[in-house]
Amino acid sequence: MSAIAALPPLLVLDPLLQQWLLEDIGRGDRTTQGLLAGAARLGKANWIAKEDGVVAGLPVAARVFRLLSEEVSFAPTLDEGERCQTGQTIARFHGSLDALLIGERVALNLAMRLSGIATFTHRYVEKIADLPAQLVDTRKTTPGLRLLEKYASQVGGAINHRMGLDDAVMIKDNHIAAAGGIAAAVSRLREQIPYPLSIEVETTTITEVEAAIASAADIIMLDNMPVELMHKAVQLIRQHPARIKIEASGNITLETIRAVAETGVDFISTSAPITRSTWLDLSMNLDTSVVDSSA
Repeated sequence: MSAIAALPPLLVLDPLLQQWLLEDIGRGDRTTQGLLAGAARLGKANWIAKEDGVVAGLPVAARVFRLLSEEVSFAPTLDEGERCQTGQTIARFHGSLDALLIGERVALNLAMRLSGIATFTHRYVEKIADLPAQLVDTRKTTPGLRLLEKYASQVGGAINHRMGLDDAVMIKDNHIAAAGGIAAAVSRLREQIPYPLSIEVETTTITEVEAAIASAADIIMLDNMPVELMHKAVQLIRQHPARIKIEASGNITLETIRAVAETGVDFISTSAPITRSTWLDLSMNLDTSVVDSSA
C-alpha cells in the first residue's frame, strides 16, 4: 500500500456509506429478514478473489458491515495494496448473519470498484517506477465516489491531484480565453487567491510555455504535446532559475507513459486508472459450518 493512502475520517465516510446502504436496502431486505425472521444468528463469511489484482477497499467493506452491526469482526489476510491471486481468501468477516447478508452487495461493490482502480493504477506506476516522474490522478471521478476512487488511486501507487476546485488554481484553455491571455489570467488570480495556493497553467505550445514562465506560474502543464515538443518545453522551463514544477497530461496510455516520463517532467496526470479500469471480481462465501443461533 502506498504510504500516503489514507481513508477519510468516519465523520466524512459514514454518511456516504449510510446513503449507499439506504439506496440498496430501501424499505428492508425482504429476503434476509423474511428468512431469519429477526433471529439473532451469527455467521462467518470468506471473501475470495476471483482474479489476480491489487486489493483496495477492505476497510471500507468492514465499515459497511459495522454500520449494520457493531459486532461484526474483520480479519483481512492481505494488506491494502497487496497483490491477490485467483482463488485466494482476502478477508474474513464474522458476526451478525443478517448484517453480513444485508451489507454484502454494497460492501462488495465498493471493494471491487476500488480494487479495480488500484490494480490498473499499479500497472501505470510500474511502467515508470525507476524514473523520477510521479503518476497523478485527476478530477474525472464518479460523482459521490471521488474520495474513495482517489484513495484507491493512492493505494495503487499514484498521488492525488486536486480533490476539488478549491485545492489550487488551474488555468485551462477556456480560462485563458475568458481572461484574454495567460499573463492577464495569472495576474488577476494572483491578486485574489489566498496564500499558499499554487497556480498551474495549461499550455499546448512553446509560446504558451514562455508566457507561463514569464507570468511566474508555479506549475506548467504540457497538455497533449508530442514527445519531441515536450522535450523542448522541459528544457526551456528548466533554464528558468525558479523551480517550476512540470506536469504532462493528455492521452497518457500504458504504451506512451514511459516516453513521457523520460522527457524529465515531474508529474504525469491521467484519468485512465479511474475512468478506464474494470472492477476486480470478488465474491463472498458464507461458511455455513459456523452459522449458529447465539445472540
